[in-house]
Amino acid sequence: MTTIPRLAAGTLALLLAAAPLQAAELRIGLAAPPTSLDPHFHNNGVNNSQARHVFDALTHQDANQQITPGLAESWRLVDDTTWEFKLRQGVTFHDGTPFTADDVAFSLERAPRVPNSPSSFGTYTKQIRSWTIVDPHTIRLHTDGPSPLLAIDLSSVAIISRKHGEGATTADYQAVRAAIGTGPYRLVEHRPGDRMIYERNPNYWGGAEPWERVTFRIIALGPARVAAMLAGDVDMINEVPSTDMARLRRQANVRLWSGQTNRMTFLSVDVHNEVPIPGNASDNAGNPLPRNPMRDLRVRQALSLAIDRDIIVDRVNEGEAVRANQLVPEGFFGYNPAIQPESPDPERARRLLAEAGYPDGFRIVLHTSNDRIVNATRTVQAVAQMWGRIGIRAAVETMPHTVYSGRTARNELSHMLHSWGAGTGEAAGSFVGIVHTRGGAYGGSNRGRYSDPQVDAAIRQALVTVDEDRRRAILQQTMATVMESRAILPLVFWVSTWATTPDLVYVPQANQATLAMATRRAP
Repeated sequence: MTTIPRLAAGTLALLLAAAPLQAAELRIGLAAPPTSLDPHFHNNGVNNSQARHVFDALTHQDANQQITPGLAESWRLVDDTTWEFKLRQGVTFHDGTPFTADDVAFSLERAPRVPNSPSSFGTYTKQIRSWTIVDPHTIRLHTDGPSPLLAIDLSSVAIISRKHGEGATTADYQAVRAAIGTGPYRLVEHRPGDRMIYERNPNYWGGAEPWERVTFRIIALGPARVAAMLAGDVDMINEVPSTDMARLRRQANVRLWSGQTNRMTFLSVDVHNEVPIPGNASDNAGNPLPRNPMRDLRVRQALSLAIDRDIIVDRVNEGEAVRANQLVPEGFFGYNPAIQPESPDPERARRLLAEAGYPDGFRIVLHTSNDRIVNATRTVQAVAQMWGRIGIRAAVETMPHTVYSGRTARNELSHMLHSWGAGTGEAAGSFVGIVHTRGGAYGGSNRGRYSDPQVDAAIRQALVTVDEDRRRAILQQTMATVMESRAILPLVFWVSTWATTPDLVYVPQANQATLAMATRRAP
C-alpha cells in the first residue's frame, strides 16, 4: 500500500524509468466515459486524457503541469506578435503519413470551429490570427498582440492529420476511422459508454510504450470500480471513492497513489437573468419570484457564509480534499495570498437575506451531474442542508453529465455544482473559461453568465502582458474582484487517488488525467 503526494520531476523520471515490460495488457477501470473522442469537440478532462493516448500537441505538460517539448522540439518569440515553432522531423501518423507544419495549420483552423461544441478549444487558440508555414517543419504563429502564454495554451490543442481530418465529423472520430494521430497508442475499438481499446504505436517518436494493449472500461459506480479492482478484473482504477480509502489501505493486494489536483468543485449561480429561469426558484408557497434573487450581492454573500467548507472536506470527502477560497490552488500563478478563507456565519447570512428583502428565504433547485464530479450528490445535499438553516430551501436534482452539460449550455439551470481544472497551470485559463463574459472563444464554461466589463478587460490585459510580475498582479487583483462578487463559490480542490495492483506504479497527474503513459511496473 502506497500513498504519494505530487512528485518532484526527478522522482517522476525514476518511477517512469522502471524496467521495460514484456508485451502485456493494462486494464483500467474509468469512472466516467468521454463525451467524445473527437479531440477538438469538447474541452473536458476525461476527453482530453483519452485524446493524449492517440494525439500529440505541439507542447506537452508533465505530471506537475510544467511545459515540455512535444511535436515542437523548440519555440521562440520572433517579435512581440510572432512565435516560431520548430517541429520534430521524422514523425509519422499511425498510418505512416509524415507529420508536417500543414497538419499544425489544419489543426489550429479546426480546433475552435467544431460544430456544436459544448466547450470550445477556441479558448486556447483565440489569440492566433494567422500563421505562416516557413518550411515543412517550421511554422510561425501570428497573434493579436503579445501572447506570452501561447506555448502553454497549445499544450491543450491536439494535432490531427489533415489527410484524415479534412471532411471528418465528430462521429467519424467516435467511430475510430478518423482517430489517427501521432501519439503513443492507436485507438482500435470504441464502444461508447462501455470501453476504449488501444494498441501500442511501435513507431512512436518518444519511444514505444511498454504496454502492448490498453483497455479502459467504464465503471461509473465507485463501489463497482473498487469491487472490480479487488476481484482482479482490472489492474487499476481512477477516482477511488473517499469512503473506501480506509478499507483499501488495509488491503495487501492494492496500492494507492494520491495527489492534490488543480480541479475545483464550485457553485455557480445565475446572475444574468432578470427573473429566475422557470422551475428554478419560487417563494415559500411555490409561486414564481418576480425578480432573480441571485442578482443581489447580499443574497450571494449569504449563500457563501452559510457553507461550512471544512465539513465538506472532512465529512463529505473523508478528508480527501482541500478547502478552496479562490479559483486556483495555492502555488499556482495568479493565486492571491491576501484572500482569506471565509468562515461560516449563518447569523450574518440571515441578516443579509433580510436586508435583501427575503427575511423568510425562498425555494430553489440545486442541480449537478451525478457521474462526473467527485462526491457531487453528497456535496449538494450537504450544501442544501446548510442553506436550509438560513431559510433557503434547496431541492436537489442530479442527472448524467451528458444531460447536465447540455442543459447548462442552453441556460436552463440557475443554481449549479460544477468542477473546473486549471488546465494551463495558472489563473488566466480559469478566468477565460469560467469568468469572462460568454462569447466567441471566451467564457465557454461560464454557466452562471457572470459578466463584468472591467474584469473582462483585465483578463484580456493579462493575456498580452509579457512581464511576469505585472501579469501576476493583474491576475491577483482580478481574483480578488471575482471572489468579492460571490457569483462563483469555490468549495474544495480535489485530492485524486488511483488504485493499482501491487506490481504497478502510477504517477499522479495534477490535472487528474488517467494515463497508460504514467503507469509502469514497479522497479
